[in-house]
Amino acid sequence: MILNIITTTVMIKLGRVKGNKMVSMQLKNKKLIERGTRMIDEELNIQRKAARILLHQHGCIKKALEFYKQNYQ
Repeated sequence: MILNIITTTVMIKLGRVKGNKMVSMQLKNKKLIERGTRMIDEELNIQRKAARILLHQHGCIKKALEFYKQNYQ
């Protein structure tokens, strides 16, 4: 339990967490890709297909969100 608290704190300080969701994760399987797509979709209110394209172009949720916010908002 203590190790979980420590690692969670470190991830927050490194900027890998947004709200209560991990945004810097390796997308290695369908489940994680779908989770990342859903997170982008919910954050930006864009279509699921566009969110998936953004995710594949940038490789991680954090970079996709930053790119979209810099270029489209």
